Amino acid sequence: MIKNYLKIAFRNLWRHKSFSMINIIGLAVGMAACFLIFMYVKFELSYDKFNSNFDNIYRLNTDLKTPNEVLHWSSASAPMGPALQADYPEVKANARVFGASFLVESKNEKFQENNVSFTDPDIFKIFSFPFIQGDPITALKDPFSVVLTETTAKKYFANESALGKTLMLDAKHPVKVTGVIKDVPLNSHFSFDMLISASTMEPLKLINMNEWGNFTNNTYLLLADGFDAKKLQAKLPSFLRKHISDDQRKKGYNYDLFVEPLKAVYMDNDRGAPVNGSMSNVYIFSIVAIFILLIACINFVNLTTARATERAKEVGIRKVVGAGKEQLTAQFLGESVIISLISFLFSVLLSILLLPLFNQLAGKIISHNIIEHGYIFILFSIAVAIGFIAGIYPALVLTSFKITTVLKGRFNASVKGIFLRKGLVVVQFTISIVLIVGTLIVYNQLSFMRNQSLGFKKDQMMVIDFSGDSAVQVMHQSIKNELKSIDGVIAVSGSSTTPGNGNSVAYTEVQSRSGSFMPMNMNIYDVDFDFIPQYGMKIVAGRAFSNAFATDSTQAIVINETTVKSLGYAKPDDAIGKSFAQWGRKGKIIGVVQDFHFESLKQNVKPLNLRINPRYINVFTVTVKGGNIPATIAAVQNKWKTMVPQRPFAYTFLDQNFNKQYLTEDRFGKLFMYFAILAIMISCLGLLGLAAYSTLQRRREIGIRKVLGASIPGIVNMLSKEFLQLVLIAAVIAFPLSWLGMHSWLKDFAYRINIGWWVFAVAGILAVMIAVTTVAFQAIRAALANPVKSLRSE
Repeated sequence: MIKNYLKIAFRNLWRHKSFSMINIIGLAVGMAACFLIFMYVKFELSYDKFNSNFDNIYRLNTDLKTPNEVLHWSSASAPMGPALQADYPEVKANARVFGASFLVESKNEKFQENNVSFTDPDIFKIFSFPFIQGDPITALKDPFSVVLTETTAKKYFANESALGKTLMLDAKHPVKVTGVIKDVPLNSHFSFDMLISASTMEPLKLINMNEWGNFTNNTYLLLADGFDAKKLQAKLPSFLRKHISDDQRKKGYNYDLFVEPLKAVYMDNDRGAPVNGSMSNVYIFSIVAIFILLIACINFVNLTTARATERAKEVGIRKVVGAGKEQLTAQFLGESVIISLISFLFSVLLSILLLPLFNQLAGKIISHNIIEHGYIFILFSIAVAIGFIAGIYPALVLTSFKITTVLKGRFNASVKGIFLRKGLVVVQFTISIVLIVGTLIVYNQLSFMRNQSLGFKKDQMMVIDFSGDSAVQVMHQSIKNELKSIDGVIAVSGSSTTPGNGNSVAYTEVQSRSGSFMPMNMNIYDVDFDFIPQYGMKIVAGRAFSNAFATDSTQAIVINETTVKSLGYAKPDDAIGKSFAQWGRKGKIIGVVQDFHFESLKQNVKPLNLRINPRYINVFTVTVKGGNIPATIAAVQNKWKTMVPQRPFAYTFLDQNFNKQYLTEDRFGKLFMYFAILAIMISCLGLLGLAAYSTLQRRREIGIRKVLGASIPGIVNMLSKEFLQLVLIAAVIAFPLSWLGMHSWLKDFAYRINIGWWVFAVAGILAVMIAVTTVAFQAIRAALANPVKSLRSE
């Protein structure tokens, strides 16, 4: 019996090759897209799950409060982790992670390492980083110990054993390699190339480990098995009352602590992590995958039920000779599953071919192949389920025909069936139009962010990073003068950072409108005298820094407009001359700079001040002429090698560096667009099949109309009008749905576009053009056909 079912199934597939191909191609493409999205979503939701203590690991977060704001930080101060472990027995281990960068040297090879962390020995108790060499218990116990990842060890020592070897940090601090671990998994929310013992920091005078008010590190806690973290959370207010100083309370400077489970860290965009995910993107891609699969299944249901009349006699004869409804249902479901499995084979091939490109678009290695992690078995199960789900309705329709009606030749397509197919076409194009609107809005928002005025110049600005090398800081003015002398260089300045590249935050007290000193957390740019004019920043009150005023180097700051508003002043001029105290520096506000975007446009501009401080300069910004940039870069490099031989020449361009903040949105936009195109293509395949079947069913009517004098445009219009109406209904449904979805997505951006009417107009016109073009292809073929061929049997 099964053999007979298979024979009939393949015979039907072969007899109706065009419809079979449309079904198979549509399902294959839909499945491939769904499989790739499934792997992406599964990867995004797998972050940090490689840790054996996954359910017991928590990050200590801080809400830093001042009278006028609350800052949500993922960092804590250095003493907090050890104090928590000492005070509460349920905290089994703690590890602090401090980010750092060094010029690292071995065997006369120098590399600038920007992915370095100082940490405590218990990091290996908390996280699962398997050791290749060394002892995880003692590896970071002593000062000046370092643990390397496998790739980093090979970079410095090739195939030699790294254990016991020495590396030089910034040419003056030797550290001993005490361990080598496997590379950090890609689905880790933080990564590193080397870990240095935290006990090294105090000898290097990098930090005071007893400073409670300096929030410089991430702190991770390992809680006892089965312990409810809510109980520890309830104890944190009393923990702070015990340890926070009265002096800080008097100043109105306070904070709350929160324990956050590791499973929530990667998706926590409010506090941030070295690498962040987006749960909204996961939801969106999951919905898109369902949409694509739904469209492919709708194609199958539509084309199968549309052809029901052709198989009506077959069903009638089978019933006459004794076939039961269950047998017929099994046969038609079997055919559906066979088509689904054939599509599955093609989709696997497509997925294998497209996976490298998908990894590239996603910006990470989602998977090396679809076989690993058991993906192929999960995908096979999905394919079988699709076959049953897509085939159940056509099977019920085909087995419900009455024998007498069918065998008398009086059977016609039911009105319910026609309405169902029309409804499903409306669903398909509703989804397609939603995706078109979404794609247009995503790309307009990305274009808006790239082209929005940032409040500073960013074109042809080369940034040379020397990572705060003290030797460069000492001679930074002479280096600037030498670089300025190069033909092709317009201006040079030094600063601690550049827009879009992060910055320090300092506790600051500033005289407010009431005359009292208001504590606030100020973003800081340490700069030299040329920074503001080179970046083209506009001074809206007071003045910029000047060499003519000796106190500008030690007793002055320039604030931004947001700071003025935070202090309660009505206009920028009111803030000039007001006093401040910051990190041991006291003085006056001498100027107000127009707000500029030093962070992504996803963030509101925050309070910021600039101050002269050559000791904290980390980078040079070099403005170059547009004539021959490669020659200018080469000249700058040669000059650098002469003046700074100990430091590699590492540069980026400011505009490219700033736009790196939008890499996640860029990748999201590209993936969204490609999947939207796939969805539209699958919809068009289904529409093409339905149009072909509709013209086939009406071939005699078309022949009669032509004989009676109907024109080709008239026939094309008649055949296209029905489908065009369905697309217009879909547009009416899709527009409010897409507005709601994209309005919610745009809320993640502090600076965003308004959704204009033209987006919906363009999406509607595109949908109509796509539908008309698809249907017109079949309509024109039918209109051009010789009516004699369709009427000769009448």
